[in-house]
Amino acid sequence: MMNEQQVVIIGGSEGIGLAVAKAARTLGARVLAVSRTREKLEAARDAVSGLEIRVADINNTASIQELFSELSTVDHVYIAAGSTKIGGLLDHPISEFRHKFDERLWGSIDVVRAAHRLMRPGGSFTFTGGLSSDRPVSGAWVSGIATMATEQLARVLALELAPVRFNAIAPGYTDTPMWNHIFPENGAQALSDVTKKQLIPRLVTADEVAQAVLLLMQNEAITGETIHVDCGARLV
Repeated sequence: MMNEQQVVIIGGSEGIGLAVAKAARTLGARVLAVSRTREKLEAARDAVSGLEIRVADINNTASIQELFSELSTVDHVYIAAGSTKIGGLLDHPISEFRHKFDERLWGSIDVVRAAHRLMRPGGSFTFTGGLSSDRPVSGAWVSGIATMATEQLARVLALELAPVRFNAIAPGYTDTPMWNHIFPENGAQALSDVTKKQLIPRLVTADEVAQAVLLLMQNEAITGETIHVDCGARLV
């Protein structure tokens, strides 16, 4: 159980972040969901009893610092925020790619710098890596680099800032709204073509990824670890 533990979820208004919020609330935690979109946060609050919400932007250092300045203690932080830019290295201005990379890496670092002093004993940070760390895809090179960077970040910070714990989860192709933004026209077909080749031929659910996040929060012997929740996709 996580009775009265304070959990902060960056990117907690939908997808995996929202699934983690639901699971943590079920275990008795106090959960603060953070997003840059108030409308999505309000919908999340309607869906999760007792959920607290706060507008803040992981791409804005001052916004993240202000968020954590309003808290007295934190037990666990999960960073679900992160997107990608599809396209070849030479196809678009580099600034469009850099923003997506910065969001995952430097955004996570900003969160750690703002929140680590508030961590109670046994506390943890969990980052979001991904299948692309092991199975890069042509045209998604930003994801391949950024997810690997966040997984490595968990390992190096586990050493740098022990005994605070740092871990990552690496979801495979997961049934979340993110794909609607990446493939607005043919997302369902694209995902079907990919997942049928997996060892378990289906999408991962957000709830299944959330179970792994909650394990990393609750098991105080785990640090510097990445848990893969990908239906075996990285093996084929």
